[in-house]
Amino acid sequence: MTWLAALGMAGVGVLLLVLGLLSRRLGEVTRASAYYIGLFVAALLFFISAGVRLWHWFNPPLQPVDLTHDVIWILLYHGAPALGLTLAVVVAWRYWSWLLAERD
Repeated sequence: MTWLAALGMAGVGVLLLVLGLLSRRLGEVTRASAYYIGLFVAALLFFISAGVRLWHWFNPPLQPVDLTHDVIWILLYHGAPALGLTLAVVVAWRYWSWLLAERD
């Protein structure tokens, strides 16, 4: 099951890369600030989480370990994707909110 979680994290990372490339093109046309870099950072955070999940799947500990008490694992498993998703939402809202703007 862990490889499916890693695949899902990598899939979201690819989605954020595509959104970052589209936002970069939009920023070039509208001469907006380079906030799209946040989408690339968010994708990197998702790829880091996917890599950690795969590493843990391929290298299980010799003795069963409760990872819910290890701060580093919690940050890599859950914190990195949560921070990446928050960053991606803020940047996407900044770049693409004109689509939802009311027109007269």
